[in-house]
Amino acid sequence: MKHIALKIDVDTCRGTLTGVPALIDLLLKHQAQASFFFSLGPDHGGREIHATSLSRYYDLRTRLYGRLLPGPDIGKRCGEIMRQARAAGFEAGIHAWDRVRWEQRIEHAGNPWVESEMDKACTRFSDIFAEPAKAHAAAGWQTNRHALRLTQRLGFSYASDCRGDHPFIPVIDGEIVACPQLPTTLPTLDEILVMEPGFSPDQAVDRILQLSAAIPGDHLFTLRAELEGMPFIGAFERLLSRWEENGYRLGALRDIYATLDLATLPRHVVRFAETPGRAGLRMMQGPGFLQD
Repeated sequence: MKHIALKIDVDTCRGTLTGVPALIDLLLKHQAQASFFFSLGPDHGGREIHATSLSRYYDLRTRLYGRLLPGPDIGKRCGEIMRQARAAGFEAGIHAWDRVRWEQRIEHAGNPWVESEMDKACTRFSDIFAEPAKAHAAAGWQTNRHALRLTQRLGFSYASDCRGDHPFIPVIDGEIVACPQLPTTLPTLDEILVMEPGFSPDQAVDRILQLSAAIPGDHLFTLRAELEGMPFIGAFERLLSRWEENGYRLGALRDIYATLDLATLPRHVVRFAETPGRAGLRMMQGPGFLQD
């Protein structure tokens, strides 16, 4: 049985307040598991570079946060909804402290700044859930060597910070990082809509279904509370239904992690490159690493 792991990135205050409850209801209806990765600090959605972001899907208030309106503290305002997701049986992990600032600065950020951002996210997660986070998913698959090393030092069981083909142990600058990566293996719905400007959301779903079947092995699919939990929720339900009809098992990332033998997990160099349908450098699974 092919396994599709569902990774839900929650980027904004409105996505948390509106998209997360809608996705909880939908996933429970389909008896599907998933992993929610929460933004935990200020919502500065108005500071995104609009030509290359998902801000075209945001409401007006979100597009003003951090510019003409103060950005709300997502963790303080939406902590109860985050706890509701976990109480419903879903996995919860860290996406970012300030997601927009992370995506804009991480490429060249030094270790002190990266450590401060990740420490704040870890502290807030513990405040909300009364236990430390076990999983990390870098905002926009954008990270650097300092953040990658911190996934090990901060004690995460796994991270999902990159794009790739299958789980692996990452190697950066010749250093093995003892925190496995579970990469996103399929394009996102919004990436397909960028690559195929004439496509409708339903046509994008058809493409994802096609790739799910054509590419061997299990998959990790990333969706967003702001898209699949709001304007594209009908298309996402159709995707869930078709996956179910095809006999796929829909689960959380922790389900993939539970099957891994860390002692035999392959090591791969990570690289930074653009991915189709998305501007900017993203961390990608590179070639296998053979240690002398």
